[in-house]
Amino acid sequence: MQKSYQFKPIGIIHSCFKEKFGIPRQARLATEATATLELIPPYNNENSIRELENFSHIWLIFIFHQSLSTQWKAMVRPPRLGGNKRVGVFASRSPFRPNPIGMSLIKLRGITQQKGKLSLELQGADLLDQTPVIDIKPYIPYADSVENAQSAYAPTAPETLLPVVFSETAQQQCREKEKQLNTSLSLLITQILQQDPRPSYKTDDDERIYAMKLYDFDLRWRYQNQHVYVIELHF
Repeated sequence: MQKSYQFKPIGIIHSCFKEKFGIPRQARLATEATATLELIPPYNNENSIRELENFSHIWLIFIFHQSLSTQWKAMVRPPRLGGNKRVGVFASRSPFRPNPIGMSLIKLRGITQQKGKLSLELQGADLLDQTPVIDIKPYIPYADSVENAQSAYAPTAPETLLPVVFSETAQQQCREKEKQLNTSLSLLITQILQQDPRPSYKTDDDERIYAMKLYDFDLRWRYQNQHVYVIELHF
């Protein structure tokens, strides 16, 4: 008889991404996307992360917590194949898996300890806000990087990047918000939208206005002439 296993979260992600739509499909595609991993008791112990600050990157093992209610399937349609070809779920990184566990390689910017909270500051994150993390492992280049490795239908990062144009209103709103966030918000928005977060089968220009929740505002944009037009940051 097969055993079942239970895992407890060691921490919770606080991220600029407040909903699934719009999140980069892999880590480090949006280098300006920052997040914080807040360790929770009893794992918020300084000894548990001793020497971790000497690693530039870490693996985060986490739960796809908003995919728990969706039944997994043996075959899925990866976005990199245009959503038209099926592959086995174990030949993909789909969040809809028998065990909804994900992994991301993230840059570790630093470690902070304030008011009894122990947190890891992250960069290039592809993680939804409130994501439960179940483990942290340091990135070891000699073991984790394989020269001449093959990666089937995703050999390189996406090459087709759409030009992103900001309206005057959006430009001004970005400048004002950047002062509060202390980050290059316009660059982050560009990195997200140039990869076209729409479903793979939806690539034609249309009149629809798209929106995603980013930080505390709704980012609104549309497509025209193979360009992305940022309309506004709606608060």
